[in-house]
Amino acid sequence: MSGSYVSTESRAAFDVAALLKGRRTIHEFTQEAVPEAQILHALDLACWVPNHHRTEPWRFYLLGAVARGRVIDLNTELVRASKGDAAAEAKRRRWDAMPGWLVLTCQLHPDAAREREDYAACCCAAQNLALGLWSQGIGLKWGTGKVIRTPDFLDIIGAVPGQEFAVGLFWYGYPAEVPQQARRPVQALTRIVA
Repeated sequence: MSGSYVSTESRAAFDVAALLKGRRTIHEFTQEAVPEAQILHALDLACWVPNHHRTEPWRFYLLGAVARGRVIDLNTELVRASKGDAAAEAKRRRWDAMPGWLVLTCQLHPDAAREREDYAACCCAAQNLALGLWSQGIGLKWGTGKVIRTPDFLDIIGAVPGQEFAVGLFWYGYPAEVPQQARRPVQALTRIVA
């Protein structure tokens, strides 16, 4: 056997490592529409995360033009109230340029420990979503700003207040640019405890 042979398992491990290290948060997108089938594929991958008791607490909302417009209006007014007209209109222009929108929510639960576990599972789902999209050449930006914590936001997307909360507003599309990044060495972040 050749010394350059790489097993299927080794190749898959390399591909996963490359995907994990290569994925970036995308801030600038092209205006090319992403086919819905690609989004649904990534959403399916999002659901295959560790999930205590398999509660599957995540819900996904793909936003069309009307819902996006209403969210943009709501956010513009929030920015206007805190930062003034110029900042509000700049934010409106920025948000108007985002090609694809989706929201991830988490089901509420009366038991605080269970709700934390469910939220953690939803964050894992968000990572799977990002990786699933990135593997198809699609970028993502995960937003957690004030707008998603307003009751009007849940109403706009058709979520049920008192039964779920927004984990994030996600913009997606084909990257116009991919930023470079670096991380600290893992040794600087790790303690070995005897």
